[in-house]
Amino acid sequence: MAKKEFRAESKRLLEMMINSIYTQKEIFLRELISNSSDAIDKIYYKALTDDNLVFNKDDYYIKLAVDKESRTLTISDTGIGMTKEELENNLGIIANSGSFAFKNENEAKDGHNIIGQFGVGFYSAFMVADDVTVTSRALGSNEAYQWHSAGADGYTIEACEKDNVGTEITLKIKQNTEDENYDEYLEEYRLRSIIKKYSDFIRYPIKMDIQSSRPKEGSENEFEDFVEEQTVNSMVPIWRKNKSELTDEDYENFYMEKRYGFDKPISHIHIKADGAIVYNAILFIPEKTPFDYYTKEYEKGLELYSNGVLIMDKCSDLLPDYFSFVKGMVDSEDLSLNISREMLQHDRQLKMIAKNIQSKIKSQLQALLKDDRDKYEKFYESFGRQLKFGVYNDYGMNKEVLQDLLLFTSSQEKKLVTLDEYISRMPEDQKYIYYAAGESVERLEKLPQTEMVADKGYEILYLTDDIDEFAIKVIMNYKEKEFKSVSSGDLGIEADANDEAAKADESENKDLFEYMSGFLGGKVKKVKASKRLKSHPVCLSSEGEVSIEMEKVLNAMPSGQEVKADKVLEINVNHQVFEAMKDAFAVDNKDKLNLYTNLLYNQALLIEGLPIEDPVDFTNNICKIMQ
Repeated sequence: MAKKEFRAESKRLLEMMINSIYTQKEIFLRELISNSSDAIDKIYYKALTDDNLVFNKDDYYIKLAVDKESRTLTISDTGIGMTKEELENNLGIIANSGSFAFKNENEAKDGHNIIGQFGVGFYSAFMVADDVTVTSRALGSNEAYQWHSAGADGYTIEACEKDNVGTEITLKIKQNTEDENYDEYLEEYRLRSIIKKYSDFIRYPIKMDIQSSRPKEGSENEFEDFVEEQTVNSMVPIWRKNKSELTDEDYENFYMEKRYGFDKPISHIHIKADGAIVYNAILFIPEKTPFDYYTKEYEKGLELYSNGVLIMDKCSDLLPDYFSFVKGMVDSEDLSLNISREMLQHDRQLKMIAKNIQSKIKSQLQALLKDDRDKYEKFYESFGRQLKFGVYNDYGMNKEVLQDLLLFTSSQEKKLVTLDEYISRMPEDQKYIYYAAGESVERLEKLPQTEMVADKGYEILYLTDDIDEFAIKVIMNYKEKEFKSVSSGDLGIEADANDEAAKADESENKDLFEYMSGFLGGKVKKVKASKRLKSHPVCLSSEGEVSIEMEKVLNAMPSGQEVKADKVLEINVNHQVFEAMKDAFAVDNKDKLNLYTNLLYNQALLIEGLPIEDPVDFTNNICKIMQ
C-alpha cells in the first residue's frame, strides 16, 4: 500500500497547525465532535429532499471511547460517512472543506446549519496524537475505507470492513513530555469537562461509557463498580428555547451552571435576532461586583458560540467598557471565522451584534430604573461607578448613552435621583444644576458653601464618588441646563441687595484683603468678601476648570503629578471673627492679624478635607487664642 504525500502547501499548513494555529490543545476535541455533528446534519439535509430516506433523530449520535492500555481515543458517529474519493479530497487536501461545499449546496431553511466551514479542524488531532486513523463508510455504499496518517509525512487509504454507515476516528495519544500531560486526554473526567465547555450544545447526543459505583445487592456498606453508557451533553441550549417555556429560575440556573457569578442576577435579557444578522443571546446584569472587577486583571466579554459550539470564552468586542459588568453568551451562525475558529475574520457582523446588544442593555437598565427602582439602586451601588467612568472616558463620547442612567443623592429628597428628576423640580428662576462634591453626604450637608444655594430653595446634588465631578464636567449640561458647583466663584444667582452690600464690603476692606492675600504668599489666588456665607466665618471657593475636589482626587493618583486649583479665600464680613480682624488691622497689630489669617486659612482647608501644612503650628495658634 503506497503512502501518498500531502500537497506541499498542505504539508506546510499541517506543520503550522500542529505547532501554532490553535492556542489550546484541548480544542482538538471540539473540532472532531463538530465534524461528527456535521456528518449527521448532512443526512438530515438529504432526508429533506429524498423520500426514500427517513431521518429518525434517535438513531443518530456521537460516541467517545478510551483504551488506556493502547493509548487510543476513538470518536465515532452515525453520520453520512465518506467514500474513498471524499476521504482523498477532504483529508488529503488540507483546508478543503466538504462541509463548506455541502453548505453552499444546501442552504439551511429551518435553523440547522453546518458547523465546520474549514477542513483544517480535523488536523488539530495531530496536536495530541502521534497518528490518526479514520474508518468510514458512506451512506448508500457497502464499501468502507480507512485513512491513516502519522503527520506531515503523508497518508494511506485502503479498503476495510465496517458494519454500519458513519465515521470512526482513532487517535493514538502522544506520550507525556516535561511540558505536556497528554494522559489527560485518556481520562473520562477531562474529556467530559472539555465536552461540557465547548460542545455541550451540539444537537445530537454525545455518549460515553461512564464508570460509576452502586451498593451491592443485599449490602448497605459494600459497593460495586459498573459501566453505563451516558449522554454527556445537554444538546438543547436554553437560548434556542422559546421565552414562554422558560422561568426566572431556568435563567438563574443557567447563570449558576455557566459560573457567570456566585450571586443571583438582578435581571436577564433574552435576545432572538432575525434581522441583517441572525443570532441568539442571553445576557445577565449581576447584582454584585466580582472581587477583581475594578482591577487590571478583570477580563470583560461574552461567551461566543457558532451554532452551539463555543468559539471564545470572553469576546471583549461584544461589550463596550462601560457595560463590562454584563455576563452571558451570544450564538450566531453568521460569523466569519478564521482557520482555527478562535478569531473572527471580519468584524462587520460582530459590530452589528455589539451595537444591538448595547441598545438592549441600555433599554433593560432604563426599564429597571423606571419599573423596579430598588433593584436598579442595588445594581447601581455595585456598578454605578463604571457608568460614570464610561461618561468620563473617551472624552465624553458616550455621555448621551449613559447620562440618563446616572444617580446622585439629592439635598432635598435625601435619596438617589436622576438628572431628569432634578430638572423636573427646578424653579423657573433657577439657571443651573447645582452640585457639591466631597467625601460623604454628611460632610457635604455641613459645607458652608451650600448656604446661599439652599436658602434660595434650590436642590443640590451631592457628588461623593471621586469620579463624579469629572463625569459632570464632561456632560457639561443636561437638557440645556449647565452644572454649577456650589464652590465655584460665581453661583449665577440673581443680584440682590446682598450683592450690593458685598461690593461695598469688598471696596471698604480692600487693603485688609490684599494684606491677608500677601501674607498667605500664593496659597490662595485672592481673598474676598463672601456673598454665599451666612453663619460660617470662612470658606474656600475655586476659579477655573479644576475644582478643589478634583485637585484632591488627581493628587491622590500614583502618577506623581501635582495639581493645584485656583483657590479663593472667602470671608464672611458679618461674622464676629472678621470684626476682630478689622480691629487688629486698624491698630496695625500684625502679630494678631497674621495669627487670625493663618487660623482662618487652615480652618477653610479643614472644612474642604484638605491637609493643613503644619498641624503643630495650627494647634499652637489655637492655644494662643485661648490664652
